[in-house]
Amino acid sequence: MAKQRIVLASNNAGKVKEFNHLLADFDLEVIPQGELGVSECPEPFDTFVENALAKARHAARVTGLPALADDSGLCVHALGGAPGVYSARYAGEPKSDARNNSKLLEQMAAHADRRAWYYAALVLVRSSHDPQPLIADGICIGEILNSPLGDGGFGYDPLFWRADFAKTVAQMTANEKALISHRAKALNKLIEQLKETGL
Repeated sequence: MAKQRIVLASNNAGKVKEFNHLLADFDLEVIPQGELGVSECPEPFDTFVENALAKARHAARVTGLPALADDSGLCVHALGGAPGVYSARYAGEPKSDARNNSKLLEQMAAHADRRAWYYAALVLVRSSHDPQPLIADGICIGEILNSPLGDGGFGYDPLFWRADFAKTVAQMTANEKALISHRAKALNKLIEQLKETGL
């Protein structure tokens, strides 16, 4: 029997691989939206959940397939949750991790409170009009350093310090990062929901 296809509202090859691996037990094949002719969806909302839901519904509407979407980013306590949903474009276009990190350090210069967290929202819809989408989230708590450390990872990882590991996320191995990953935590919650409801 052929695997049930599900469209991922992203063209990120790393995410496609990760989701295919973690959803293998459900006999699902995760396909990036670009392969199915799905355009990028606007993300006009102020919350990760609303943006993920919009992306999932858009991909499902275009393809007629169940769709999975995630929206994630960095939230900093002293900045009222910023950069939040604007994490990837915090310093404007074009997207640049280096410029985003520089802007974050500028914004944090006057703040003693360095608490921060990575947040991920995952949404799975069975159809574009699914009245009961599966929604799961995950959080990774840390703090923002005064200068970057490490050259692994991406985004804000060189500034994101974990005291329990005594290193930044950019200094962690892939296995260490998987233990604390906000996206992995969200996906594990989503998998538990899938076990209950099925697709």
